[in-house]
Amino acid sequence: MKITVYILLIFGCLVMGCNAKKPLITDKKENIKTIQSDTIRIANDSLQYEVIIIDPGFSTWLASRAYSRGYLSQSYMENKNRLYIMEWNNRVLQPQLYNPNLYEMTINYDPNIDYGYEVNYLIYNYMIYFQNTFKQTLYGYVPTR
Repeated sequence: MKITVYILLIFGCLVMGCNAKKPLITDKKENIKTIQSDTIRIANDSLQYEVIIIDPGFSTWLASRAYSRGYLSQSYMENKNRLYIMEWNNRVLQPQLYNPNLYEMTINYDPNIDYGYEVNYLIYNYMIYFQNTFKQTLYGYVPTR
């Protein structure tokens, strides 16, 4: 069974922005594939998971404002991701209360699976980026980096 974690936000990235050809970067250690600018994809066939983040401003924000890799521990990010994603999924199920354009689909994140540092790092930072960019608070204190 393939577990897929999708974070898809396509604000302003409708037809032309997402279809533009971008350079592809591959890191064989983590099997990370990044399309620069608006799409980040992480896949690991041995664990059978995939993370796709499509958001026009996230790559720039990640490079310029996020904590550097190694600054936060994996366990810290896993705990925060669990809380953020639980609230995210609750909001997806309540489109009458929360903007369905912001919370389009649920995120399948199993806290019992070790997704590794890189996946947790990108999900954590996307959640911080999302909350700061769209003035949302999913859970507790949100760093304003």
